[in-house]
Amino acid sequence: MGLSILLMVLDHRGIGVQQLRAVLSMPLSLLEYVVSRPVHLIDNLSTMISTHDTLIKENVDLKTEQLLLKAQVQRLLALESENTQLKALLRSSSEVHGKVLIAQLLAVDSEPFVNQVILDKGSREGVFIGQPVLDANGVMGKVIQLGPISSRVLLVNDTHSAVPVQITRNGIRAIAVGDSYTGKLKLVNVPQTIDVKVGDVLVTSGLGEHYPAGYPVGQITSVVKDPGMQFATIDVQPSAHADRSRQVLLIWPNQNQQTPDASVQGTVK
Repeated sequence: MGLSILLMVLDHRGIGVQQLRAVLSMPLSLLEYVVSRPVHLIDNLSTMISTHDTLIKENVDLKTEQLLLKAQVQRLLALESENTQLKALLRSSSEVHGKVLIAQLLAVDSEPFVNQVILDKGSREGVFIGQPVLDANGVMGKVIQLGPISSRVLLVNDTHSAVPVQITRNGIRAIAVGDSYTGKLKLVNVPQTIDVKVGDVLVTSGLGEHYPAGYPVGQITSVVKDPGMQFATIDVQPSAHADRSRQVLLIWPNQNQQTPDASVQGTVK
């Protein structure tokens, strides 16, 4: 109490109180700094955590947006490819004698060494068993099963497929059978003395029950003539892109067959 009164008197008279106050304020300031420091550290840490969480969320959002944009680009590329195929089919359809119908692949048979596909057209559109199927490049197969709104197609490179063909260079006829293991075709029962060369182009001969004459089937890629064998081993690369085509042509080579009203049905996007 006395000390307080003394300080008041000295302060009133201005005797060294400012220096004393400055001396006494130093430990108080230091104490205040020590006490407030953890609070500032906690505030800074909270801000850093909040900023980190915000950056993580923004990063996730950006990655998600990037993924969506990539998906959209892929979809646009797929549409462009589909549009290109449809245009090629329409150009090809102008060379087909008879009416045609554009069909879409719905599914591919998942069994090993079975080359068959499902189309989105069936008996409701006038499709029939044995109907030839082409893509923009050549003969793809024929219809073997039929439903009201879908049909199953046996591809030319299936083991159970056989297409009567003719070499365009010299008119020699043969049978091209499928090879499900390689995805190619083979000419069977061709004598080794027959004039067959690598690069020869094969078209349908028109002698079978299903395929009209003149449609591309494939090109010979290998000819092996073993003296110990009766027949030559001849490999053929199919003209049709059976592993890539998504749109195909169903053709009615016989005008008397039941056909759709339009000569070509399909839409180019």
